[in-house]
Amino acid sequence: MTETVLSLPVDVNAIQGLLPHRYPFLLVDRVIALEPGRSITAIKNVTVNEPYFQGHFPGHPVMPGVLIIEALAQASGLLVQLSGDTPEPTLGSRMLFYLVKVDKARFNRIVVPGDQLQLKVTLKRMLRGMGLFEAEALVEGTVAASCEIMCAGRAE
Repeated sequence: MTETVLSLPVDVNAIQGLLPHRYPFLLVDRVIALEPGRSITAIKNVTVNEPYFQGHFPGHPVMPGVLIIEALAQASGLLVQLSGDTPEPTLGSRMLFYLVKVDKARFNRIVVPGDQLQLKVTLKRMLRGMGLFEAEALVEGTVAASCEIMCAGRAE
């Protein structure tokens, strides 16, 4: 098991050390709460500068639902990484987690520039390098999207 010790909040520089994603696909700006092995709360600030707003939709920018799910998946990966629950990769490789399944996805409100997504993820179970997570994205306390996510770890 790897051990990562960071104090809260975890900023984007530390997040880049934990996730392989980079602009324009890094969708977590900050971790504000962590209960190792159990839950995480992270933040995604949605700005009009996001590249997908050029085409989704011109004159009426809406964050695509699949990117909200991706932000939740990235928060799930951060929960595993920050909890130290990652198996040791082989020499010269690193452990990456891939989204392998999304169930029960629901979208309850649109997300627009100026919104702040609060990404809340709870680990339901971890078994043989696969994690099952319950996830919600909230805006001002209202659930914008929710789903169950399964991620699988693999040494790269």
